[in-house]
Amino acid sequence: MADDRVTITLPHSLVEDMDRRGRNRSKFIRQAIRHELDRQRREALQRSLRSPHSEGRETAELGLEDWATTLPEADGLLLDPDLGTGVEWRPEVGWVEVEE
Repeated sequence: MADDRVTITLPHSLVEDMDRRGRNRSKFIRQAIRHELDRQRREALQRSLRSPHSEGRETAELGLEDWATTLPEADGLLLDPDLGTGVEWRPEVGWVEVEE
């Protein structure tokens, strides 16, 4: 994969602090950006789990098998309600696996 060149401006004190920790600024910045993107992705997933999309909640409350019956006939063939793991939404903890 090709690298793109990006020019950024940082406060002098931040650059000094970064340089004290290593010589390869590009590597340090790549790692910092990757760490922050991963953190934001985890945070977004946690937000989603705490507050699921209304359509997903509706499907969960209805149950997959009942929800599948609301689909057009051709789309209903894409689902096998006997496969997968049963889950339910609990506001205090999020999605939890349920015994069937």
